Amino acid sequence: MNLFINDIVNLVRQGESNVLEFKKTTGQLERAMESVCGFLNAQGGKVLIGVTDNGKITGQEVSDKTKIFIAEAIRRIEPLPRIDVQYVFVPQTNGFVIAISVNDSDEKPYVYNAKPYIRIESTTTVMSQQVYNRLLLQRDEAKCRWEAQLNTNVQVDDLDVEEILKTIRLGIECGRLPESTGSDIKSVLRKLHLSQNDVLTNAAVVLFAKEEMIDYPQCLLRLARFHGTNKEMFYDNQQVRGNLFRLLDAAMSFFFKHLSLSGRILEIEREEQLTIPVVALREAVVNALCHRDYRPVGGSVGIAIFDNRVEVRSTGALPPEMSLEKLLSIHDSDPRNPTVAQVLYKRKLLESWGRGIDLIISLCDKAHLPKPEFVNEVDSVTVVFHFTHQETHQETHQETHQETAQNISPKIVLLLKIIGNHQYSMKEIMERMQLKDLANFRNTYLSPSIKSGYITLLYPEMPTNRNQRYFLTEKGLKEI
Repeated sequence: MNLFINDIVNLVRQGESNVLEFKKTTGQLERAMESVCGFLNAQGGKVLIGVTDNGKITGQEVSDKTKIFIAEAIRRIEPLPRIDVQYVFVPQTNGFVIAISVNDSDEKPYVYNAKPYIRIESTTTVMSQQVYNRLLLQRDEAKCRWEAQLNTNVQVDDLDVEEILKTIRLGIECGRLPESTGSDIKSVLRKLHLSQNDVLTNAAVVLFAKEEMIDYPQCLLRLARFHGTNKEMFYDNQQVRGNLFRLLDAAMSFFFKHLSLSGRILEIEREEQLTIPVVALREAVVNALCHRDYRPVGGSVGIAIFDNRVEVRSTGALPPEMSLEKLLSIHDSDPRNPTVAQVLYKRKLLESWGRGIDLIISLCDKAHLPKPEFVNEVDSVTVVFHFTHQETHQETHQETHQETAQNISPKIVLLLKIIGNHQYSMKEIMERMQLKDLANFRNTYLSPSIKSGYITLLYPEMPTNRNQRYFLTEKGLKEI
């Protein structure tokens, strides 16, 4: 992102911190580069040269010799990092503020002049041997992870750009990504650690592949609705392939199709519920997609719905150091696929600090359901949600006859939940709802929702635009 003088003024107002350092001139370049090294070994940051310690913007003269001096200092950082240097003109001084910026990196630990530095609050200091060894071990382990392995056969054009931009937008809205993240796709992928030297990782494909990729058959979701309590006969059996977000959408659509949708009156408002709390189901699926072992090409996530339970199964047993007892107790988050997990966290689909299991259990308890069962086997982990009573197969789209003029039709509620925070074409919505009759869809679902102000169009002035998308209004979002 290009910086201007107003950006510099706003940064200076923040004061020095764990991500910001001031230096008056390049006479302090050695100290400045030590801080750059410290930022590289932490979460990134900026050094502003031409600003005094007390926050006065003085600027300094910049010549070709100055730029060569800075370039030579950068080359003394190992491994050689990606560093952004900008020269911002300061009108009042006829000088420049030199902004040296670095992002978080998987290549840490870094050294400058053969010494590793670390940033602690607003101070830069030499890193201890213990911390250096730990970071070195983490770097080596990261390079061996399946999600971090590079695939030169995959290009940015193979990724769903809209899904990437949506992730950035949602991350900024919930405060988990900075406003400066930008929209340049290659830059965003680097910041999310989904590429190295612009070569994409396996994690980038898992998260954002535009369509099914032949080299990734394990990006698979198996869905089944069985009759009774065993697997002898099923009503519905599907397989869905694609990126993680498409699989998550397909899983939630399957739940809405096959788990009964009921309504209860809370004072003057109506609350729509599935047999199992929606958030608990979503959390279980997100965990399965995030923490599964992607190495086996025959692996998958499976969802099986029976008359008395729902099973969410993922390939890969728990790590040796994570027992079921530890999983069900207070524990730190130590995901198998930390890059995938971090992207989901920034999109607010995943919480940090291992809270997901507690959330699932507490939601089931609040809904007066039995405690979910967690099964760790040799090659899989399964979460089992038990019903308090047996459910029979029925169409999720059934409508209650107790609907009043003040309440929303369950069919409209279903449509709103299917769309959620997304933007979909009419075809995509119908696919997710498993509907084929276009006229029925328009008359029963879409038109009433638009007329009631729950859904709006991306191009309201051009209803037949071939790129038309539908999304929820603020009123519609309040109903999900």
